[in-house]
Amino acid sequence: MRSLHGRLLLAASLVLAGFIGATGLALDKAFRVSARASMHDRLQSYIYALLAAADEDNSGRMIPPQEIPEPRFSKPDSGLYAMIAGSDGRLLWYSRSLAGRSVNIVQQQTPGQREFRRLTQAGLELYAISFGVAWEDYANAEALYTFTVAEDTAAFEEQIDSFRMSLWSWLGAMAVVLLLVQGFILRWGLKPLRTVESDLQRIDQGAAEHLDGTYPTELTGLTSSLNSLIEHSKLVQTRYRNSLADLAHSLKTPLAIMHSFCEGKPEETGLSQDVVREQVERMDEIVEHQLQRAAVSGRATLARSVPLQHVLERLVRSLDKVYQEKQVDVRLDLDPGATFYGDEADLTEVLGNLLENAYKYCSGQIRVCVRCEKKTAVSHALEITIEDDGHGIDPEMIDTVLQRGKRMDETVPGHGIGLSMAQEIIAVYGGELDIGSSSLGGALIGVRFDT
Repeated sequence: MRSLHGRLLLAASLVLAGFIGATGLALDKAFRVSARASMHDRLQSYIYALLAAADEDNSGRMIPPQEIPEPRFSKPDSGLYAMIAGSDGRLLWYSRSLAGRSVNIVQQQTPGQREFRRLTQAGLELYAISFGVAWEDYANAEALYTFTVAEDTAAFEEQIDSFRMSLWSWLGAMAVVLLLVQGFILRWGLKPLRTVESDLQRIDQGAAEHLDGTYPTELTGLTSSLNSLIEHSKLVQTRYRNSLADLAHSLKTPLAIMHSFCEGKPEETGLSQDVVREQVERMDEIVEHQLQRAAVSGRATLARSVPLQHVLERLVRSLDKVYQEKQVDVRLDLDPGATFYGDEADLTEVLGNLLENAYKYCSGQIRVCVRCEKKTAVSHALEITIEDDGHGIDPEMIDTVLQRGKRMDETVPGHGIGLSMAQEIIAVYGGELDIGSSSLGGALIGVRFDT
């Protein structure tokens, strides 16, 4: 079943049916055992009544009862029957209720013993109890008798059937009521899921931007993840749109130069093939940059972990080769196991830009510090600081150097997009970039990610 409500209702209904069925069978068996025990006690009480009604002659020998307090013994085919037999099995007495019937319900017993059984004779289904009695006369001579009382099972079975009908009727009614209540409870319990579905439809229709309802604790993780995915999707869309706009704007000047070259003669326009080639290369760089910018993955809900040490050591080795003449001393101070949750390419782009700037402007010393602070079982804060011993960044120039294409020192080669590119990627991951002064004398670039 594809419906969660249907699956839960079916499972709960099966459990309820099994429980009620088992309960019904247990109650039915218990009642039958109780009724059988009650039948045994009742027949035993009839035995005692017969003994009490028996008399004795002048010698003290037993005389079968003449008057019995239970009138059913005197009514033919009443369903209650009695017999008394001697030790030799010879029938000495039987109740008038057996008149016209040729049956023998006696089961010989020794004195003090009894036997309760079910038997069938002459078309009669009976429960019978036989009890052995030793009757002592005045001469102390004992005579052995077996008293037997039997009752038709019809009344017993009717009682059982009546109880069963009442039992299963009530249990069936209870099952229906419980199923209705159960269905209502399940519908009420699953209402938050329908609310999430409704809120997602509103987002799809443009009526809302986030899942901003009040949800149960069990769904907050789901709704938070969905909001993160929605936000990530919007950021990706915005990033592609901005990248296309920047690409179109950046290509205007090179295209205009090339258009002038194509429209006029080289000697008239003053443009040579070298200039056109330079513009083509510039366009290629612009397109590559914008594609890299648009391809930033951003923070995803199910991002994998990237070890910081591996990325930093690889970047340092590469930059040491590029700036071999400066002989830069790089000190790495990393917390063991510090990791970044996101795309490795994005992390490499950020750290590569920041480290390259540090290599460009330092005098010969760089210090990289990475701290990882665990906040909860599933979240932590990652802080990265990169310091150099260069001239530093004037606080008044911080906003300027973060703008794309702006550089503080025009004498150093570069395009002025490194810090802005790093800041864009950091913002996509919900992080922060700070610029300050280092204890080494130069700039301090701090990056913080909360994941």
